[in-house]
Amino acid sequence: MDVIKATRELGKAIQADERYLAFRDAQKANEEDMELNGLIGKLNLIQLSYQNESQKEEPDQKKLEGYDNEFREIYGQIMLNANMKKYEETKNAVDEMMNYVIQLLTLSVNGEDPETCEPKAQEEACTGNCASCGGSCG
Repeated sequence: MDVIKATRELGKAIQADERYLAFRDAQKANEEDMELNGLIGKLNLIQLSYQNESQKEEPDQKKLEGYDNEFREIYGQIMLNANMKKYEETKNAVDEMMNYVIQLLTLSVNGEDPETCEPKAQEEACTGNCASCGGSCG
């Protein structure tokens, strides 16, 4: 089996994994949540207003503070939404799975035995130097 064919098989296995399926369900629920989408739309408008004001020659600091406060309030509402909570939870599970897969591949490329190599826990893997990172911090 060549590498590309094996990668396609891995892609199929990932798409069949319960973590991925839960993530897709959560993603769909977010897309169908009109209240959540309205809040996200408001958040985007606030962000745009903030950017426009901050790019002025003499930005109004009170307006910027107001946009910042409004942004934080709406963002808080978004993150309290049940669908968004589920989405974040399932996204984190998929991210953890993918980080593990990437670490296994990296160890294999570095000469480790693919059958027995085991990535270090995230805390052990971090060197503190992001330039040498394999993406395990999420």
